[in-house]
Amino acid sequence: MQQRLGTTERADRFYRDQVLDHLNARMQEFVGRQEMFFLSTADRHGECDATFRAGPPGFVQVLDARTLAYPEYRGNGVMASIGNISENPRLGILMVDFTRDRIGLHVNGRARVVMDEEMRAGHPGLPVDPVPGRRAQLWVMVEVEEAYIHCAKHIPHLQKVPPQQRGARAWGTDDFKRKGGDFFDAAAEAGDRAPFRRPERKNEHLRGGLHEDTPGEAPAAHGTGQEDGPVPGNGHGSALDGTAIPGPPSRIAETGPSSSARAADAPGRDDFVGELNAEFLDRVERVLARAQPRRPAEDEPEFRGWFGRRDV
Repeated sequence: MQQRLGTTERADRFYRDQVLDHLNARMQEFVGRQEMFFLSTADRHGECDATFRAGPPGFVQVLDARTLAYPEYRGNGVMASIGNISENPRLGILMVDFTRDRIGLHVNGRARVVMDEEMRAGHPGLPVDPVPGRRAQLWVMVEVEEAYIHCAKHIPHLQKVPPQQRGARAWGTDDFKRKGGDFFDAAAEAGDRAPFRRPERKNEHLRGGLHEDTPGEAPAAHGTGQEDGPVPGNGHGSALDGTAIPGPPSRIAETGPSSSARAADAPGRDDFVGELNAEFLDRVERVLARAQPRRPAEDEPEFRGWFGRRDV
């Protein structure tokens, strides 16, 4: 994609200059004063979830240059992020300072879930929050694999509302109104629809493999039938055993029937998958054919935005 759009040189320069495999001193200081971040996770099927975490300054703990941890407070009980991590330990964190430096920090890595008691046994210096709703039930420890800047040019400059003009935040409350009530009228419409249920996944949604909606049997399991990862769930609200949650199964060679033998057992499957992939790639090619490499106009002083307007 970088080659097609002519951005390879800029991307290589960014990787060389900005992407680290750890948190340097300035990054650690930045993390230590943040009061919120955005979190992205995905389950074993690749279905994504984006969410928001907040706390007092320092609620994200920098344990060392390659490890940070954040607390999971009492929420709505869905456990979407924790459930995803139990199936797929990869996550992405974006911290944005809207008020002071107007800059962001990306942290990508592998996560594991730790009970509060275990976390404090290993790190006895962790502070105990006096607010009941901000007392951690779980912690998520993140092994940092990538850390890099999010540039300032599109980050709005915001100001905090003075304390006397805002109400106290209702940490950990179950009060319906204080949590926001039915702001989007979803509950008001509940009687007119069936309860939401995620579709059952029989096939993995992996490029080059069966499409999730393709009829037929799921691909054979890797290994000898003994998986290293957790028991498959729906990605949301998976059970925790109170210890660090293992990652996904290793990608090792299959010891069962070869792929060609499985294809013979499922005639027409590979043809169907091939047609799906060909159609997808054809659409991508059509889009790329219309995309011409652009000169780095945004680096020029007279640049007024891609849509001919100044930032406001």
